Order: sequence, then C-alpha cells, then structure tokens
Amino acid sequence: MTEKEHNVQYFLDLIKKSKRGKFKVYIGMSAGVGKTYRMLQEAHALLRNGVDVKIGYVETHGRKETVELLEGLPVITRRKLFYKGKELEEMDLQAILNLRPEIVIVDELAHTNIEGSKNAKRWQDVMDILDAGISVISAVNIQHIESLNENVRSITGVEVQERIPDSVLAQADEVVNIDLTGDELITRLKEGKIYAPDKVETALRNFFKAEHILQLRELALKEVASQVERKVETEIPRNVGLRIERFLACISSNEKTARTVIRKTARLANYYNSKWYVLYVQTPRESPDRIPLDRQRHLINNFKMATEMGAEIVRVSSTNVAQSIIGEAERLGISTICLGKPHISLIRVILATSLFNQLLKKLAMSDIDLVILS
Repeated sequence: MTEKEHNVQYFLDLIKKSKRGKFKVYIGMSAGVGKTYRMLQEAHALLRNGVDVKIGYVETHGRKETVELLEGLPVITRRKLFYKGKELEEMDLQAILNLRPEIVIVDELAHTNIEGSKNAKRWQDVMDILDAGISVISAVNIQHIESLNENVRSITGVEVQERIPDSVLAQADEVVNIDLTGDELITRLKEGKIYAPDKVETALRNFFKAEHILQLRELALKEVASQVERKVETEIPRNVGLRIERFLACISSNEKTARTVIRKTARLANYYNSKWYVLYVQTPRESPDRIPLDRQRHLINNFKMATEMGAEIVRVSSTNVAQSIIGEAERLGISTICLGKPHISLIRVILATSLFNQLLKKLAMSDIDLVILS
C-alpha cells in the first residue's frame, strides 16, 4: 500500500469509526450481581430523557425485581424458530436493524445463537448492530472472557463453554464493573433472588463458595481496571490531563530498608493498579567482585520478593546514582519515585553529589513526584 493509499484508508477508517454506535459493557463476577437490573435502570433513565432506547434481548431468569423493571420499556419482539422439535426464541437482529433505535439493550453477550441464525454468537450480532450506527448496552460475566478461561477453571473447576474474544471487550467505549461483596451475593442467593430454591444448596457447594467468589471478584475488578487503563493510554495524549501512574522503587543493598521500600511501593502501585519497577544502581564499590556476600544474598532475595509482588527489576551500573535515577525514570515514564527515609545509604549517596539539586529540578520539570517512605 502506497503512502497515499494509506492516508485515504486511514481517513475512511476515521469516518467509519465516527458512524459506528457506542458500546457499553457491564461486567460482573458471577450471575446475580445485578448487571441486567442495572441495564434496565439505565434504559428507564434514557427513556425519561427522550432517548429512543429499546430492549433487544433481556434474560430475567424469572427474577421478580428484574421482571418488574421491564414494565414500561419498549421491547422488540423476539424471533421464534423451531430447533430439534422445540419452539425457541432468539433476539431478532434484523428487526433491530430495521427499527434503528438510538440505543438497544442486549443481555448475555457470550450467548450462542440457535443453529441457522445469521451469526453463531450474540457478540457477532452486537458487532453488526454497532456497525449499523446503533449504540449497544450489554453485559457479560467475567468467566466468559476468553483470556480468563484458564483462571476461572482453576478457581471453580468449571470449564465455561460460552466465551467472547478479548477483542470484543477491547472495542467497548465504556466498561463498568457491577460489584457486590461475597456476603451480599451469597445472601441474595439464599433469598432466592438468583436461582430457584431447589438449586441454592448445589450452587453454595460449587460455584458460589466464598473463596471462589472472592477470587472471581478480584478478576472482575482487575479486568475493568485494565480496560480503563488501556482507554487512558490510547485516548489521552501523554502529558495531557490525567497522567498514568507508574512507580519506581529505588533500593540499595541494605536488606531491611530495601524490603520496606519494596513493600510500600507495591501497596501504592496496587492502589493505583499501576505498573511499578525496582531500580538498583550498582556503584563500583558494590561490583560483583567487591560486594560482601551477605549483601549480594540480600539483593537477590529482595529482587525475588519484588518480582513475586509484580515488579519489574531494573539494574544499572553507574558511578552517579542520582543521574541514573533520573535517566531510568524518564525512560520508563515514571510518575513517582520512591526512596527510603534519609538516614539510609542511598539518600546519603545522593546528598553527597552535586546533582541532588539537579535531581529535584529535573523531577519538577518532568512532573515526577518524589516520595520519601518512612
């Protein structure tokens, strides 16, 4: 493709994207957290504000409060067809495309369509609706995301068959987590708000075990956080608006202080759901042939601990610690540098150099924060 053709194609892609419908997805850790209920609440709010919104497909599972919320909402009649001697219902894709509402609610994104339908999967129907310029609000459980299939199976012991490619979620303009605590979800289950009474005990012994719910909840929270981070990185220019948090823990060979800096930086990074790094600047006096064996062992143990906690290790050999910190912080796009409190050797090394003022000045110019950890 020539440069001219590339530019034309790029322009056409922009036009196509602008005409495409907006895509919002509600994610939950399991059935019963309230995804469908929230979508219907949103539909009512949109309707009150004069938006042409219609229900393309909603699965109430007979839940009383969800059924009641459907009242007053315009529902597109489902398509009826026979399959293996039974009359079944599917979302009517063609009716949605013909009616062209501004927004359509489509539940159960991972659903497999009945044989003979235009598309094998409902998420493919949603892509057709979006391409037609109609916005979609949909929902999916965390266990139906393809890349998390192995994680879910290791947690629950259940192989989930209906899944959506991660690329579908990546196309969402907005991803929202519907969160409940494990106790709240189990209470809803026992009250009969998720499954029929005869299925509650079986569910409690299997998928709805407290430890399973906790791990699935963690997966859901992380997935939504990663989707938001990806959206920020792709849509907000660097140094404009909200910055991306990345932490750099600077350690020395001092075991106790280094472990404190690593742990506290890990907590900060976890709070912001951000990437973080551990930087060790090896000075000539701590070269492999000169560093005491006990300090070398401490370093190795600290590197191992940091890696297990999710950090990426960066090792630099230099005679100038301050300049190395500046250089690595800029290279890695760091937002916050974390150091131990002033009495440790690393700080003394920095203070002893003429570059300390340069370090502070450079950090201010780069919009990088400096945190002294107690």
